[in-house]
Amino acid sequence: MKLDARTEFFRRLQVITPDPTTELNYDSIFELLVAVILSAQATDISVNLATRRLYKVASTPETILALGEEGLKAYIRTIGLFNSKTRNIIATCKILLQKHSGEVPACREALESLPGVGRKTANVVLNTAFGQPTLAVDTHIFRVANRTGLALGKTPLIVERKLLRSIPPQYLMDAHHWLILHGRYVCKARKPNCPQCIVRDLCRTGKQKGY
Repeated sequence: MKLDARTEFFRRLQVITPDPTTELNYDSIFELLVAVILSAQATDISVNLATRRLYKVASTPETILALGEEGLKAYIRTIGLFNSKTRNIIATCKILLQKHSGEVPACREALESLPGVGRKTANVVLNTAFGQPTLAVDTHIFRVANRTGLALGKTPLIVERKLLRSIPPQYLMDAHHWLILHGRYVCKARKPNCPQCIVRDLCRTGKQKGY
């Protein structure tokens, strides 16, 4: 996709959603971190249902540690992989208190050293909480990037690097959220809603379908 098409692509997404953000509910950077850890292989809706109850009683590293593993499991057992996520969140809370004074670090290396935090989770936190121009390539972004021709790649890391190089700078900060929302509600995996897509004429697949 050429530069002028990429610019127009994101301009249109911006018109629809001028101030995009994550659909995870949170009131602090720590709450966001926990929610993103929980969101791996889970929907934002299921995570929000669980954290709505959890954060009323425990929303800091100290208070979650006070719950203990069994106490935390009682709030998140409706989420997939809750056993391993419980262990990771408890271990992360301990490290935050021991090494970071209970604060979530704004450094990629420090974030990725936390249990349950990989590159994708770190990118979400860096972008959403700390305003860094990063991209967390989840299944939605990976699909949209390849399907539209924005960035072709066989792995999330390849797609991420291509997107970071090719997205016009003025749109890079919010591109992560625009692409997720587009993939979640329009450019769906099984039944993409091409007739209602506002960028179908710029999309590689859309052009193949005659839009």
